[in-house]
Amino acid sequence: MATGNPYQAYQQNSVNTASPGELTLMLYNGCLKFLSQAKKAIETGSIEERNKNIQKAQNIIQELMVTLNMDIAVSKDLLSLYDYLYRRLVEANLQNDETIIEEVEGFVAEFRDTWKEVVQLNRQKQYSQAGQI
Repeated sequence: MATGNPYQAYQQNSVNTASPGELTLMLYNGCLKFLSQAKKAIETGSIEERNKNIQKAQNIIQELMVTLNMDIAVSKDLLSLYDYLYRRLVEANLQNDETIIEEVEGFVAEFRDTWKEVVQLNRQKQYSQAGQI
């Protein structure tokens, strides 16, 4: 079945073939994209765009919350942080506050950068083990 948009097909294939770690990285990147778009919407005075993009970022935060493995101790801390970020985004939306979005962006960027390192280390480990076979 052919698709009319090669970029859309590429994106779909990227998601379908990504590891769980890569999917999490995609979520962080998507969240940062929507936060950036929300800030631009505040600057241009587009309330509808601001609301839409903040809600998309909130949906990603919720997805990160529900996919936590609560059997792992650090997950409880992450859940609290994600909950804080979610509530801050609600405030940012209600108050039309770009500085709150920047605060959330800082946390999400830090999570993303840390997660990116984890994914890279995991890949290196997998490739080094594959070479030993």
